Amino acid sequence: MKKERVLHEHWYDGFLDTFKIYIPGNSTYHTMRARNARTGTWFILPFIIGFIFFMGKPMIESFIMSFNNVVLVPGQGYEQTPVGLSNFKHALLADPEYNKFLVEEIGQMAINTIATLVLSFVVAVILNQNFKGRLACRAIFFLPVILSSGVLPGIEHQNEFYDMMAGLAQSVEESGGVDISASLQELLAVSGVGAGVFDVVFTMIDSIYDIVMASGIQIIVFLSGLQAISPSLYEAADVEGCSAWESFWKITFPMVSPLLLVNCIYTIIDFFMKNDNKVMELIYQVTYQDMKFGISAAMSWIYFGIALVFIGVSSFIIRKAVKSYE
Repeated sequence: MKKERVLHEHWYDGFLDTFKIYIPGNSTYHTMRARNARTGTWFILPFIIGFIFFMGKPMIESFIMSFNNVVLVPGQGYEQTPVGLSNFKHALLADPEYNKFLVEEIGQMAINTIATLVLSFVVAVILNQNFKGRLACRAIFFLPVILSSGVLPGIEHQNEFYDMMAGLAQSVEESGGVDISASLQELLAVSGVGAGVFDVVFTMIDSIYDIVMASGIQIIVFLSGLQAISPSLYEAADVEGCSAWESFWKITFPMVSPLLLVNCIYTIIDFFMKNDNKVMELIYQVTYQDMKFGISAAMSWIYFGIALVFIGVSSFIIRKAVKSYE
């Protein structure tokens, strides 16, 4: 009982301190942490306002639809008939593709998230070095952010020239008679490497295009963290006789590690919202082709809940593993 009371008091004090940040006339209001929090709030205020006015109502309506059978009525909008949890049961137990796509996309998300974080961190470390053409290299690595915008992927997938080149590349690969990826997998299997290990590795290799296209923002975030590290820390480490490898693990990685949480959350959300996501395509089909709005709403909320669970689990793990510096 005493432990529970201490935890309750700690939670209450933290909740109260959050409000003190925005209320003048107390000691917390004038701290640097409070000033930084208020500045951050001003930056995200346009998003908060936009979310409340443009996304709040549709989210509430979709949540209500997930517990109803929705039927379109010409000239009158739609009618809702309460069905309880039937839509959720249909999505999880009756639909032949929803569970399959969920498992596939979650597994792909886990692999792509790890690969994206590793790649973006390595590239950020390289781009933080002092070399000629550094600015041009940074611009090149940021290009995927522009190329992965909403318009260009559609052009990419609907462009006849792109389709012709993709078909030509496939024909050349087939005419060669050698599948390099399959040959390497057979080689690793013969060498005794676990099947699960090289399956993950080759999944990353096959997804390298998607990983690079999704790494632009993460590279910028890591790069900003690297540039915030004081050079005096490296000078002190050099005087103490630390090697570059030791400086990396003792200074660079610990100082940048808090940004892993930001990039991990961003990467998970970005993957769950991809246009070529099979679950998203299925929800679109159920909504606009099958006109089953209640079932599609239930699918969407299940998908949303799974995304929140993964964000929560990854946040818990990373918070335990990283170091925080004020």
